[in-house]
Amino acid sequence: MKTRLIAALCALTAMTAPALAQQASPWPMDYKAAPVEAQLAKVKQGVNEGPFRPDWDSLRGFKTPAWFQDAKFGIFIHWGVYSVPAYANEWYSRNMYVPGNDAYNHHVKTYGPQNKFGYKDFIPMFKAEKFDPAAWVKLFQDAGARYVVPVAEHCDGFAMYQSAFTRWDAADMGPKRDVTGEIAKAARASGLHFGLSSHRAEHWWWYHKGRTYDSDVNDPKYAGLYGPAAPTGLPADKPDNWPDSDLLQNWSPPNKEFLNDWMARTSELIDKYQPELIYFDWWTSSPLFEPLMRDTAAYYYNRSAEWKAPGIIAYKGSQFAEGSAMFDLERGKSDALKLTPWQSDTSVSIKSWGYAQNDSYRTPKSLIADLIDIVSKNGNLLLNVGPKADGTIPQEIATVLQGMGAWLKVNGEAIYGTRPFLYFGEGPTKSGHVRQVGQFTEKNVTSFTREDIRFTTKDGHLYALGLERPADGAVLVKTLYAGTPYLDRQIDRIELLGSGAVTWQQTAKGLSITLPQSGADAMPYALRISFKK
Repeated sequence: MKTRLIAALCALTAMTAPALAQQASPWPMDYKAAPVEAQLAKVKQGVNEGPFRPDWDSLRGFKTPAWFQDAKFGIFIHWGVYSVPAYANEWYSRNMYVPGNDAYNHHVKTYGPQNKFGYKDFIPMFKAEKFDPAAWVKLFQDAGARYVVPVAEHCDGFAMYQSAFTRWDAADMGPKRDVTGEIAKAARASGLHFGLSSHRAEHWWWYHKGRTYDSDVNDPKYAGLYGPAAPTGLPADKPDNWPDSDLLQNWSPPNKEFLNDWMARTSELIDKYQPELIYFDWWTSSPLFEPLMRDTAAYYYNRSAEWKAPGIIAYKGSQFAEGSAMFDLERGKSDALKLTPWQSDTSVSIKSWGYAQNDSYRTPKSLIADLIDIVSKNGNLLLNVGPKADGTIPQEIATVLQGMGAWLKVNGEAIYGTRPFLYFGEGPTKSGHVRQVGQFTEKNVTSFTREDIRFTTKDGHLYALGLERPADGAVLVKTLYAGTPYLDRQIDRIELLGSGAVTWQQTAKGLSITLPQSGADAMPYALRISFKK
């Protein structure tokens, strides 16, 4: 069935692909003109040279590297041209071309009509004059992060790295710096692991609304930035319909030139920066990407085997067979312990992934509670920050990161290098609500209670982490009652990390512990439980 579907989509592609003018230029102005052949030949050779082959049976040999399981906490970075208008969210580049959208109205009022001032005109304003990658990395380290994942290219088509396949990149325009490369260098110099993300697939349809009226999207001089700007839906669909995100076979399929360009850019990122993690956004789940996903995984895993630094692919759709890569939940969590490592990505900012004026921000307490919950279920937290156009990180974000770092400096023993316990934890709040888990369910999460306790293990110790510290200091861990089947040894000592030994008693009702009394809105706490030998 799937084979027939892909064949049908391929046939349809020839009828639906937009015609874009070719440009005579030393720089490819159009994705169709990009010199991809040599890079694709390299990929074709690489997918068959190494321990992996481009088929799902072989790719299921993927194993999550130990470094990732130990790291637990990483920083995601959404930074690009969209930080210049800094309005609403990082989808500004698309929404400013959608008539009736708030961003469209704001753009016309603030900058003028889209045929006079388009997204391209923000690029010279994106100067990044205060960008200091070493300072960024120091802040991330102080926050307790162990890996860094900048967005190498967002859906807007402006690459934040020096690319051989487009001139629309940060090394040749705007900052005129290889932003991704500089972050990679600074991260590795400080001992952090480096990854990157690609949102290039969505570029196929990103600017389509700009095609429907007089805007600069229709000017062939800017085809290298605005790209295909293909319709989102199939020809039979109503033009204003937004296709179902769960039925990507109903979306307008990308043509061969675009897919080749995507493969060339993705493999270029692999070769150029040797990332230890690659994150792909959701639209690579589109059926025509399926062969590319197999080739990408095989090429990346084989190349990382050459570097002796096994890589990880993080995905959040259905583009990879189970066991061939690592599943990611965007702004969502799991309600149960997962047997294989996974990742949750969310942002310090609530409204936007990129910097936006008048955004709201999470608190250190809420994010530490999320980190604990995720780690107890065998996951990692990838926490996003959105720098300003000048390259500075907003003070609101820095303050949150510093607060998280202060907690991890005291309690990191219960997080880093741990593995899940037999049972992830107890309490009424599993992830806000047991039926409200998965992608984009973060808004459904309610506050944790004093009864919400999570477990981790390391070096023979069991850690019990309370997500809401009781002001009266009275803790009851019901799972660890006298005679519990979850313990095969007797408890010898219990210590509050950052403080010292606490009094405790194990009864038929549970493990009763007395903590020092705390003030209102105190941070989560961590207990180290040691056992008799």
